[in-house]
Amino acid sequence: MDQQPPGSPQGPRDQGPQDSRSLPGCYRHPDREAGVRCTRCERPICPECMVSASVGFQCPDCVRGGSGTGHAPAANQPRTLAGGAVASDPRLVTKVLIGLNLALYLVQVSVGDAFTNNFDLFGRALLSGEVQGVAEGQWYRMLTSMFLHGSITHILFNMVSLWWIGGPLEAALGRARYITLYFVSGLSGSALTYLLAGPNQPSLGASGAIFGLFGATAVLMRRLNYDMRPVIALLVINLIFTFGWSNIAWQAHIGGLFGGLVVGYAMVHAPRERRNLVQYGVSGLMLIAVVVVTLLRTAQLT
Repeated sequence: MDQQPPGSPQGPRDQGPQDSRSLPGCYRHPDREAGVRCTRCERPICPECMVSASVGFQCPDCVRGGSGTGHAPAANQPRTLAGGAVASDPRLVTKVLIGLNLALYLVQVSVGDAFTNNFDLFGRALLSGEVQGVAEGQWYRMLTSMFLHGSITHILFNMVSLWWIGGPLEAALGRARYITLYFVSGLSGSALTYLLAGPNQPSLGASGAIFGLFGATAVLMRRLNYDMRPVIALLVINLIFTFGWSNIAWQAHIGGLFGGLVVGYAMVHAPRERRNLVQYGVSGLMLIAVVVVTLLRTAQLT
């Protein structure tokens, strides 16, 4: 959750029960039926893992090794549901994001409010004897505030959520699309906070981006016809906390959720023949909206 810190300037996817089935489960996705076996290693593979070879289909592991496909290993790489490359470590970006958040929190603890106040998000306020904030040209605060936290409880809650939601989503989208989703969602949350919060009200935290991951996860589960109840229940609980507790920047949560829903829908439902254009085009439009909102709010405050 995004918090308003003291000392700041004043002024894995869940599914329901499965029916019994006669076909074996895919070796990479055990919950999916696999009617085809890899022509080289003979492991069962689902349609998502089937890569066309010179004879029949091969699994992603055999393709990465260039085993009998008739092409170089990179010529016919397996793809995720959203069209991203299948990575050997599907949680790498999530691990990097968690590590970056933890590292910056240690800096916050070591340096104190002097560091936090220079990088958290607020519109316009008197700080250290001068007027500062996004309205004064410090746009970087909209990004840097996404990696700062107000307490040990704050960062632990966010990082557990990021690991639990972000890991499976990264595997489903691929690294490039996942990074795009994360930052667009986080910046959408920052933009709505800047627009609606008081100009001297500080905000920080990764939860704008994390709420975006919640939204994209809901879209993905709907696309795969999975049981939506667990993610909806978790989202409702988080929204209750958002509006029920004080010192929570609800604008960041709602802005991030909206950004995640829009970008997530584009990532999951983009037509295959125009996949990159739709996915990154919608992401670009969301970033343009962030810039427009930021300019409008800046014009109001200056």
